[in-house]
Amino acid sequence: MLEKIHSPEDLRKLPLEALPGLSSEIRKRIIDVVSVTGGHIASSLGAVELAMALHYCFNTPKDKIIWDVGHQAYAHKIITGRNDCFETLRKSEGISGFPHKDESEYDPFTVGHSSNAVSLALGLVCAYQRLGAENNPKIVAVIGDGSLSGGLCFEGLNNAGHLKKDILVILNTNELSIAPNAGALSTYINKVLSLPIYNRFRGSLEGFVSSRIPKGSRLIKIANKFEEGLKGLFIPGIFFEELGFRYFGPLDGHNLDLLIPTLKNIMNLKGPRLLHIITKKGKGYPPAEKEPVKFHSTGPFNISNGDPVDKNKTKSYTEVFSEKIVGLASQDKRIVAITAAMAEGTGLDKFRDLYPDRFFDVGIAEQHAVCFAAGLARAGLKPVAAIYSTFLQRAYDQLIEDVALQDLPVVLAIDRAGIVGEDGPTHQGVFDIAYLRSIPNFTIMAPMDAKELESMLSFAMTLGKPVAIRYPKGTIEELDSKRCNKIELGKAEILSDGDDFAIIAVGTMASTCYKVIEILKKEGLHGSLVNARFIRPIDTDVIQKVCSKAKRIITVEEGVLDCGFGAAVVEATGLAVTRIGLPFEFIPAGKRKTLLEKYGLSESGIANTIRGLMGR
Repeated sequence: MLEKIHSPEDLRKLPLEALPGLSSEIRKRIIDVVSVTGGHIASSLGAVELAMALHYCFNTPKDKIIWDVGHQAYAHKIITGRNDCFETLRKSEGISGFPHKDESEYDPFTVGHSSNAVSLALGLVCAYQRLGAENNPKIVAVIGDGSLSGGLCFEGLNNAGHLKKDILVILNTNELSIAPNAGALSTYINKVLSLPIYNRFRGSLEGFVSSRIPKGSRLIKIANKFEEGLKGLFIPGIFFEELGFRYFGPLDGHNLDLLIPTLKNIMNLKGPRLLHIITKKGKGYPPAEKEPVKFHSTGPFNISNGDPVDKNKTKSYTEVFSEKIVGLASQDKRIVAITAAMAEGTGLDKFRDLYPDRFFDVGIAEQHAVCFAAGLARAGLKPVAAIYSTFLQRAYDQLIEDVALQDLPVVLAIDRAGIVGEDGPTHQGVFDIAYLRSIPNFTIMAPMDAKELESMLSFAMTLGKPVAIRYPKGTIEELDSKRCNKIELGKAEILSDGDDFAIIAVGTMASTCYKVIEILKKEGLHGSLVNARFIRPIDTDVIQKVCSKAKRIITVEEGVLDCGFGAAVVEATGLAVTRIGLPFEFIPAGKRKTLLEKYGLSESGIANTIRGLMGR
């Protein structure tokens, strides 16, 4: 059947009894492709029936579906005409791993972070109404239980309930503890609440009460209390009802015989509505069902057992951070760790297991994570907040107001800084140097290897001021075990000496440039190399000394050039430099190695730039 589905219109031609078979085909397609490309498989497998039901009931693309985060949208992509190219998922020039506005008319927005779907959907609803369009599109926002841990989601829900606009929010949860009332009774209540005859009766009753009974009457107060009492007893969604939403559910999100009729019953109701469904992460693939966290985001794997295809023999920066922070915590009981729902991703799972009373997972709430860390620091603890670069952007105000302005010793371990790869523009960590460099009181560092990361973490614990340490995704290559790894505030390190050119590099680009120096030396070009270590403060003395004899000066960084490290060197020293880094644009999806080569940040790319500068 799947080969005949080229659009939702084809899907809507199928009889209801044919849909379970199609869902099995879609699951197999997702597993076959993601086992090769990697990707967010557990969430997408859990949302297959939801995607099918939405496109079966709604007139997409006229009606709009907004997926919060979007890592559960693989079935949505397959249904909306992208099955033929689904093998290109997350590849360079292929289809995005998330909904993407330039990829399909079925994707209203490019999404990849969390908790913003309700606000985006409400904006569309209000705009269409304001523009007076005939037959306004129906707007659906799909959120998850993780989205509810972000404050922005509640801001959107609160405003939507206040405005009383015609919006449907679907809450897809996959932790049964969030819905203890799920079962036969809730299913029965949902059927009753979603029937058109019930809603016509309720609307008539509300009209009668408002027109026939005087305002302030004791009868109205008694009726309201009685209704609230009944909701508290029988409806698990009393919280959403109090926000102004009509609540339906919870439903089995894999039961199309229940899900589709319910959607058809409530899709034309007026006002804010919330449909609560329960799904199973990794549905239909036993390894993902057993370990949904592991299969939240995965690289290529063997379908037979779920084991990864490529097992890295060398450590990653995340693993080095994980081991070092555990070691430091064993020596200092004031060290505490914070994650925003990414314990495994940031390597804090080991800290969590060893020191559960000193570990805090705040959910998908980076603003709260940073603000919370400030409170911990003010009271005398040493908080380390490990957050991906792209997600730390969400907490920019807290970095300024609650950490830097207070001058508090919060340590930010910024993982996935620089090019991340296949997850694309919403996840590339290329802006952190620019946005952190503009904040007073922050010390910003970037290690070139494992030992330097360990030394920087130790140093950060002693500084007593806000510190940010950025490091990339991927494994570490040790180049020189005899290097001195002692860290002093604002002090750079000279790795090579030569008069033809001088490179000032930061982070892993210093490792890359270390090899570039050796390549060019064989060609008769002798250059100096400064491992800056610090993005702020800049070691102007060392840089001026090294560059005073060089014919050409080059800065190299893995971040956007605008307001980046190279700009900081120019501002601090006044030197005329050639800056190598990333352009001022959003970086597309692709393998990390491929993207570094594309933007001239590989060994060969940097060497070619220097050859050109030297007239070679």
